[in-house]
Amino acid sequence: MIKIIAGGKKNAIWCAEAISDYEKRLRKPFDVTWEFVDEDKLARKLSDWPFTRGRELVICCDERGENISSREFSRKLETAFLNNLEVVILIGGAYGFDDSVREKSDFVWSFSKLVFPHMIARLVVAEQIYRAQDIFNGGKYHHE
Repeated sequence: MIKIIAGGKKNAIWCAEAISDYEKRLRKPFDVTWEFVDEDKLARKLSDWPFTRGRELVICCDERGENISSREFSRKLETAFLNNLEVVILIGGAYGFDDSVREKSDFVWSFSKLVFPHMIARLVVAEQIYRAQDIFNGGKYHHE
């Protein structure tokens, strides 16, 4: 199971529909749950939230992070699942995250040097999880 904590309001209809298209194809352990947290409460929630080393793989989405391939992302998820870790992906709201969240995360993931609106980042994460599942299962969706 992958838990996604996203800052800001719930997904707009266009975003929810696109994400739903990927989610309905996901199977355990690549299935996801979403938690939406108001932007003004997100920093407080994450500062109070115990990042549990050894039980979770916490991935923070941030343009200042490391840019990796889809295959590398798939391996990261596979390794977490093999080690019985819960995967938690953090997606900031309009103002992203402060240094403390990035420092407490196990991995800071950048999609590119570009900055994306948070709803597009959510869609990218959903698509990449589906792609990771396809790579893991040797499917035909991902090709290089």
